[in-house]
Amino acid sequence: MSIKYYISLILFGLLLFPQHNFAQVDFNKTPDDDLGNIEDKYQEYFFEALKQKGIENYDRSVKALLKCLELDDSKPVVYFELGKNYAKLKNFGAAEDALKKAISKAPENEWFLDELYGLYYTLNDYDKALKIVKQLVKFHSDYKEDLVALYVKNKKYKAALKVLDELDGKYGISKSRDFMRNKIYNATGDDKDRIENLEERVTSNPNNESNYLNLIYRYSEKGDKEKAFRTAEKLLEQIPGSHLVHLALYKFYLDDNKEKKAISSMKIVLKSNKIKPEAKAKVLNDFVVFVRENPEYESSLLEITTLISGTENGKSQAELGHYYLQKGDKSLALKHYKLALKKESNNFSIIKNVILLLVDAKQYIEVMTLAESALETFPAQPIIYLANGVALNHLNRPKDAIETLELGVDYVIDNNQMEADFYIQLSTAYKMNNNITKSRAFAKKAEQLLKTQ
Repeated sequence: MSIKYYISLILFGLLLFPQHNFAQVDFNKTPDDDLGNIEDKYQEYFFEALKQKGIENYDRSVKALLKCLELDDSKPVVYFELGKNYAKLKNFGAAEDALKKAISKAPENEWFLDELYGLYYTLNDYDKALKIVKQLVKFHSDYKEDLVALYVKNKKYKAALKVLDELDGKYGISKSRDFMRNKIYNATGDDKDRIENLEERVTSNPNNESNYLNLIYRYSEKGDKEKAFRTAEKLLEQIPGSHLVHLALYKFYLDDNKEKKAISSMKIVLKSNKIKPEAKAKVLNDFVVFVRENPEYESSLLEITTLISGTENGKSQAELGHYYLQKGDKSLALKHYKLALKKESNNFSIIKNVILLLVDAKQYIEVMTLAESALETFPAQPIIYLANGVALNHLNRPKDAIETLELGVDYVIDNNQMEADFYIQLSTAYKMNNNITKSRAFAKKAEQLLKTQ
């Protein structure tokens, strides 16, 4: 709703009592006629009303204003103040009547109209609110956006679009108006009008990148791949330095088996400082999938990941870790999983992969450090206890290994292999601790579980 400009206490006084009257009244002199008494009483009641409203005694403010009206009912500002007080008291019918009375006495007063507009909006009476805003637009063009919103609420979509067109023509395109415009198109399902509007924007302002991008998106949404692709190429031709266009182009190139062009576009996206990390992550994931299916382009993937290492988000790095793990390159897999962990320190899947790869790499101190930290967040994950137990055994700390393994084995459910692994590690720990009886008992338990598989 538009910003209201409220009249200060002094201005109210000026409204009520013209300056020449102030000059004629000597407030230090006892009035010598009834007119002086009335004027003094009027001022007393009015300023008492303002005071009571200021301390939120709205009912007392109303009483004082009604006293003003008994003395003189010609001042519109009294009805205005009365309407505001009634609204605070939730007496909306009386508030409407008072504000309408104020407007009838001063039909060109913006504040009176704005207050009544606010009342109708509060009451969700959008039809009446619309009538008032139509009067307010002559004071400030800002009200035109309110007008659009009310047309939408009243389902008068053509009228709303007409006002939006006027505003765009006068002030240029804005995100807030585009949001309202798309809300209208979504409500009406008029994709044809939406696309025509975007096509017109591209034609009238061929150097505006966002117009092309919006049009590409809408064509793609409708499944018109050919037009979307042509628009993307047109954007690249018009603005050769555009990075964002490659978010669309690489997909088109992949679909058309233009691998070299696709890789070129992906590289531009991934090296760009103008593209958000979330968008880069999606492209990098697609790049990894593409190379998985087309291993001859692995060198391109290696090149790009070397250039941007550490700049992607956790999901991208985890995807790269998974890729290299499938390739059997555990060293590179661990590198990328560690980078992913820096971005997403509470992602259990990443933590688990890092721990298991560290165990495989015999980096037991790192395993122990990461496992103990992870158990604070994931105290019921048996795999972390098991890895920690393995590390502690290798670090010659059997008592600590026994403690963590005996805690963790209780969390194993319906997984004979994992339970057997716990018993094997417990057998090792007890043996290191010179408790041969328990060591043999756990070894036997592990053997029995593995036989049942």
